[in-house]
Amino acid sequence: MSDKLTAIKKMIEMQKKFIAYEQENGVDPVDYWMSKDGHPLHNYRDEYQDLARKVVDLAHSDKGSQA
Repeated sequence: MSDKLTAIKKMIEMQKKFIAYEQENGVDPVDYWMSKDGHPLHNYRDEYQDLARKVVDLAHSDKGSQA
């Protein structure tokens, strides 16, 4: 499986878990942006953003459009 596909699958799994958490508990903006260690959303936003950047970079690399 390609790195890009692996990252996309990870992002989808993260989205499913986030939606399930949000539907069960609601999401306080503080927990989304600045959750503490041990909280289910700790580092969620940063990890998701890193994966999204990786997918974009790999897509550019695939098409030869990266500077």
